[in-house]
Amino acid sequence: MKIGILGSGIVAQTLGAGFLKYGCEVMAGTRDQTKLAEWAIAHPKAHLGSFSDAASFGDMIVLAVKGSASADALGEAGAANIAGKIVIDTTNPIADAPPANGVLPFFTSQTDSLMEQLQREFPKARFVKAFNSVGNTQMVNPQYAGGRPTMFICGNDDAAKKTVTTLLDRFGWETADMGKVESARAIEPLCMLWCVLGFKNNEWTHAFKLLRQ
Repeated sequence: MKIGILGSGIVAQTLGAGFLKYGCEVMAGTRDQTKLAEWAIAHPKAHLGSFSDAASFGDMIVLAVKGSASADALGEAGAANIAGKIVIDTTNPIADAPPANGVLPFFTSQTDSLMEQLQREFPKARFVKAFNSVGNTQMVNPQYAGGRPTMFICGNDDAAKKTVTTLLDRFGWETADMGKVESARAIEPLCMLWCVLGFKNNEWTHAFKLLRQ
């Protein structure tokens, strides 16, 4: 599978390396290729290009930019280039303001998530929310004494979620499908909860686990 990564930060680099590890072809799309110079040296099989290049290249797209820049990044990628493709949405709607006692501010409301906004703006893309509530160091093959952690996902396209679930299994995750795009209203704030513990204890390697009886 060909994976187009939109972004050049640590999440984009981590997931790009993970897909390369499991035999995928990867192109990282960025506005500034110098940000990926060291990563590209470490991963010589990866390709670099613009957002549009990466979106055109990929059979699947990974959206790994700042939440407030996500719509612009997809716009630069091109609606035609992402139409019909799975878009793994890793973003969170974090506002440009400091946390209040460890609680991050969001620029969305409890009745409209960032992923819902993106799905409305790019209706032909097959969005699946994932990787938004764990640190980059644990995104690929996390190791915990309690077993596989849980990745909460959602999206309107059931076939897209099945494909993402297969990838998550390979990456070492248990997947919990929370339903349609509206469930992003609950999944995105998991980032808040994850960061509360991080700020409180200065510890950023934890993950969530859903227990069933």
